[in-house]
Amino acid sequence: MDKLLQFYDQMKVLASSKSIGRCTISCISVLLTQFALLLVPLFFSSSPLFIQLTLSALILLIVLGSGGWCRRVLGFRASAPAFVFFSVFFVWGVYFAIVRKAISSVMDVVFNGEMILLIIGLCRIMLKDPGFVAHESFCLDELDENSAFAVQTHNESSLLQMRVRYCKSCKTYIQGFDHHCPAFGNCIGQKNYVIFIVLLVGFISTEISYVVCTSQFASKLQVLKEITTETDSNLVMARSTLLFCVLQVLWQGPFLIWHVYCICFNIRTEEWVNWKKYPEFQLNASSLPGENCHEMSFKNPYNKGILRNVKEFLTLK
Repeated sequence: MDKLLQFYDQMKVLASSKSIGRCTISCISVLLTQFALLLVPLFFSSSPLFIQLTLSALILLIVLGSGGWCRRVLGFRASAPAFVFFSVFFVWGVYFAIVRKAISSVMDVVFNGEMILLIIGLCRIMLKDPGFVAHESFCLDELDENSAFAVQTHNESSLLQMRVRYCKSCKTYIQGFDHHCPAFGNCIGQKNYVIFIVLLVGFISTEISYVVCTSQFASKLQVLKEITTETDSNLVMARSTLLFCVLQVLWQGPFLIWHVYCICFNIRTEEWVNWKKYPEFQLNASSLPGENCHEMSFKNPYNKGILRNVKEFLTLK
């Protein structure tokens, strides 16, 4: 019994040290990423915004690619949720150290409030149950990631059971599974879908606020002509984080629009991408009368009209 307890203690210590190691690598990755982005406003400050954004995107891709290389070759593995947290705190730190002194008190309260709510939302979505389902509770055999949940009837209860999907990353079944989100370290399912959308809106709103604050900071420095060596370095740091936030908005905006579409038509990302895996989305129709050849087309049995779909989304729990 004592040996068993010692074994469990050793496993806890190992898991803890592994988590600390991954968080440390994530912190280093954030610092490398942000300081690499400094090169753009440092050497291309007179270039158009489009050129600066393009160069920043290339730098991000190079840094992320090198991170993947380190993971495969050296065995170092960062934590995506920790990377998100450290990125948020880095931007917030730049705001406090540099940008804040040129911002009005009202905008300061708004931005800091958004950041606090953002961090609370991140903690909630990382810890909240997305809708884990014990597949033993269903009378089904030999389930795998390519199987759909069979039902005997077509009432609403059975349709809900059919929306239990398999997540390859978590290796478990999720009610209302949309996708696995590496950035949050959790699946997005029925129980946390609303929080996910709210958090996505929060990210976009906070990043836009930061872009506005940084633009005001830069314009005030230029108007007052207070560009010294110190203020010039501050301006470079502010502009690099501004470029980072703009890039985030550029991909998060279309991502949000996609999920608004999914909400309006009551479909999940997993179902849209892999609808041929799930029988309820398949509509077989003969190509020509009298022929045995059948064409498979898409149909959405969950679409009840936009208003009812939105109402159903708002009542998810």
